[in-house]
Amino acid sequence: MPSTGTTTCPHCGRPDGGEPFRVLSRHTTATGHTEWTRCGCGSLQVRVADGRGTRVVSRSGPAPESAPSRADTAIHCRS
Repeated sequence: MPSTGTTTCPHCGRPDGGEPFRVLSRHTTATGHTEWTRCGCGSLQVRVADGRGTRVVSRSGPAPESAPSRADTAIHCRS
């Protein structure tokens, strides 16, 4: 994932502090916490929140449109 120095998503232009984004996980650190989030366009982001505020420190590109959803890849058992 490339680092970011911008305050907007380079893929869709949404502000990093704006909605919509979804928090996938949050982990406490010695100085605050780290969040893995997904932007409204599908870009995976790593956000760091500490004494300097919250900022996106790394992000991927949007998920490919043809990627199967989690529900599509679930294993279904029949009796």
